Amino acid sequence: MTIYIDPPTWPGHGRMWSHLVSDHSFDELHAFAARLGAPRRAFERDHYDLPAERYGDAVRAGAVEIGSKELVRRLTAAGLRRPKHRPAPRTARRGAS
Repeated sequence: MTIYIDPPTWPGHGRMWSHLVSDHSFDELHAFAARLGAPRRAFERDHYDLPAERYGDAVRAGAVEIGSKELVRRLTAAGLRRPKHRPAPRTARRGAS
């Protein structure tokens, strides 16, 4: 049971962000994030978005630093990956040539 964090390389809203995940359960992840003071609104499907300035706090609290690809691999292996749903492919319009 481990909490993982990837480097803050994800841009958004004028900041850089990390992803915080668990390899065990969302309950474990929510509890860890709460101890950090991360708001619940920072949870998105299967991870918390954590701003770069909070990266060190997460590591000091016990999050294990790993690369982004490894983070996704471990999240998937734990059965906790919840990818965004992609829209259904567009079908050809009838009568179009």
